[in-house]
Amino acid sequence: MARSYISEMLDAWDHHVIEHRPKSHRKVALPKDDLARLEALAQVYQLPIDDIIANLISSSLKEVEERIPYVAGPTVIRIEEGEPIYEDCGHMPAYLQAKGRLERKAS
Repeated sequence: MARSYISEMLDAWDHHVIEHRPKSHRKVALPKDDLARLEALAQVYQLPIDDIIANLISSSLKEVEERIPYVAGPTVIRIEEGEPIYEDCGHMPAYLQAKGRLERKAS
């Protein structure tokens, strides 16, 4: 079975390895039971809760990106190994465009 980003994150936490990247601050309202879970993870792994939250969001977003479904459209965009590859009419093209625009704006 392929390892998930979440599994890799938990392994890193076991070794107190936290990826430090530039961060932005956002105020987020959380359900009380989720806050208790976050605080429990911070205690168990002996890591700052802000790092736990940032890692969870990052790992979850990587998995979400991988799972956005491909929806074959009507237009063939290329041929690979003799097979037609159709344009993606799902959410991925719009997501990638928005993500790229926002990343350029942030830098």
